[in-house]
Order: sequence, then C-alpha cells, then structure tokens
Amino acid sequence: MGQQDNNNYVTNSLFSLEGKTALVTGGSSGLGLIMAKGLLCNGVRVVIASRNQEKCDMALAELSEFGECWALAADVTDSEDRARLLQFVEEKLGGLSILINNAGANWGAKLEEYPDDGFAKVINTNLTAVFSLTRDAVPLLSESATAEDPSRIINIGSMDGIHVPIVQRVPTFAYSSSKAALHHLTRSFAVELAARHITVNAIAPGFFESKMTDYVFEHYKKDIEDDCPLHRVGRPEEMVGIVTYLASRAGAYTNGTVIPVDGGTSISKGRRPWTE
Repeated sequence: MGQQDNNNYVTNSLFSLEGKTALVTGGSSGLGLIMAKGLLCNGVRVVIASRNQEKCDMALAELSEFGECWALAADVTDSEDRARLLQFVEEKLGGLSILINNAGANWGAKLEEYPDDGFAKVINTNLTAVFSLTRDAVPLLSESATAEDPSRIINIGSMDGIHVPIVQRVPTFAYSSSKAALHHLTRSFAVELAARHITVNAIAPGFFESKMTDYVFEHYKKDIEDDCPLHRVGRPEEMVGIVTYLASRAGAYTNGTVIPVDGGTSISKGRRPWTE
C-alpha cells in the first residue's frame, strides 16, 4: 500500500471540507446557525438564508469571524425569492457543492382546533419548498459535482418523522407528517440525482441546545431527557459532526439515508414518567 493510499485513511484528509461551498436555509438561528458555523470553521464558504432580514444581519455578524459568509433574506416558499437566492449564491460563491435544506415551520394545536391553513403552511415550508428549491438548485449543484466528489444535498428531517412525539403534550400533526414525507423525498431524490453525481441524505435530529429550544427546555427539559436513552439533549458539535461526515469524502458513498441524531429517542419509549 502506497503513501497516497495511507493518506486516504487520515482523518484530516477523509473529513476535509476545504474549498467547498454551501447554502444553508434557515441558517440564521437554531440548528441552521450551528451547521453554518461548523461549515465555516472547516473551511467552507457559506451563504445563509432566512425570511427575516434582521435575523440574517445578526447571524452574519456572529458567523463572519469564522470564515467567508454571506446572508440573504429570502422566503424559500416563494418562487421569485428562490430564484433570487440561487442567483445570489452563484454570484457570491461561484458555484454550489453543498445544499442544506433546513428552513422549517411548526404548528401545534389540539385536533379539534388544528386549522387547515396552519397544516398547509407547515407542509409548504417543510416539504414543498424543499422539493422546489432542490429542483431549482440541481443545475448549480451539477456544475460542481464529479464522480469522485459528488455534490451533496442534506435535508434536515426530524426524529418526529420517525416516531410520534408526545413530550410537548400538544400534537404537531403537520410537522411530523411533513418530516416523514421529507425522509422519503430524500430517498426519491437520491435515486433520481445519483446519475448526476449528487448524493442526497437526511438527518433526523432530536432535541439540541439552541435559542430555538429555550422555551421547550424551560418547561419540558427533564421530560425530554427522560424520553432519551442517553438521558440528555444533543450538543452542537454532534450535529456538526454528522454534517461534516455527509459533506466530506468520508460520506461520498452514503446516499439515500436518514440518519437519526437523537440519542436513541426515536427507537425507545424511555421512562416517560409523566404518562404513568
């Protein structure tokens, strides 16, 4: 075995993201902000998108110290905004090798009170917009893709698309349904786009520490920990780790998977003392 073969097994080479470019939707807060920061810290040039200009500006101020980053206020459910976003990506990055579909919405209400427009809004944001943006981004992703180093699409699903969530006590019918559908859309895209040297995978996160979960943790953190076999919530670096794997040479042969990063919550009933 030659020296070059040995280098293929070295972690710094295997998981390197140097020179890649990425678009992270919903990148101004929560997991999107965490993933954008992780990519920047590993040499990726990043565009983040969010509907709120103020949040974009705040996130950009935080992220810019870690690498080259740009932000654009855009609504991925709007066709004109999607076109504007992809044009912005091409202008700033010169190409696109990683697309992270992270923008999402949720709506919780009792069955009798669950509104049609709320259900439709969640499906439109979490599923339809992912389909539309991915379809529109394929030409740009294809330009950066090779057989040896495919372009990557990473969809952010949820453990709630694998099991029925009960910790928060309020049903989230549309959210769970949209994430389950997104997991299967991921598989469909993986088959369709493989011939163009684009891999498509999904991450199904559990609860992670971020500003987005402050309210939930304030009221239900102990229940969330009891519901998890590891009895804790996720740490930011654990989300960055799985993104790095999927986006690097280490994950180049991984395609069409849904990877839970939830401490085992989606496959366990945990203790759930509040149901006893």
